[in-house]
Amino acid sequence: MKLQFYTPKNTVLKKYIEGYYFFAEDGTQEPVHYWTFPNNYCIISVNQNADTAFNNNKITIFPSSKKNISANLVFRYISPIEVYYEKLVNEITIYFKPLGLNQFTNDLEKIFLENENREYSPFPDFKEEMARIFSFQEREQQIEELEKYWLSKLVIKDLDLMKMIVSDLEADLKIEEIAAKHHVSRQYISKTFLKTIGKTPSEYRKIYRFRNSIARKKKIKKLTELSYDNLFYDQSHFNKDFKELTAVNPKAFFKNVDIDKENVWLFI
Repeated sequence: MKLQFYTPKNTVLKKYIEGYYFFAEDGTQEPVHYWTFPNNYCIISVNQNADTAFNNNKITIFPSSKKNISANLVFRYISPIEVYYEKLVNEITIYFKPLGLNQFTNDLEKIFLENENREYSPFPDFKEEMARIFSFQEREQQIEELEKYWLSKLVIKDLDLMKMIVSDLEADLKIEEIAAKHHVSRQYISKTFLKTIGKTPSEYRKIYRFRNSIARKKKIKKLTELSYDNLFYDQSHFNKDFKELTAVNPKAFFKNVDIDKENVWLFI
């Protein structure tokens, strides 16, 4: 299945949105079935004339007999999610960078603390506007209207401290070191991470190492070298984390997944 991942054209949006992709009804009745692996993005998927069911680590999307817009937010998962479309429906999925979605909406803290991937409509006019965007036939016009809409919702918040904490975590500083550096407590970092990122610092770090190792695999062929390059303590630690996040060992993962794509999925 061919899928194009678009990065924002607007330079302001690029600070907060990693990118987005579109599915479109193609007239076939064939199901689409894939696994998606943990990442540190907040992901909003919007479907037209479809319903979505969440069941543990599986998301099922199926056509609806009624005209509707449904949307869901996924932000915290540390094992693969199975995604199953009974048949393709119109969909727009947006990947927000860590802290990115916070710059558009004010309701994330409550959602993050409830720790539930869920149906989501961030603004009163959201479904109406998404229906309007779906109505355009040309992809370029859909992209233009999508970016215009999200720009209209942008409200810059002061998240500089969290940005620095996230950067330090990605640099593999210990939580104690980060706390001392910024004159805050470990408890403050943990609570603030949950409220603004939607996951714990340890979950974020594990996923960051995992995703970084995927990116680095294009240049580093040996798994042993890859594990040390991405700050894993040893090969067994690398294998353990990889299996937790993908359900397979690194060798099997890299054999079956196309790491040259922007989205790392395993199609069934």
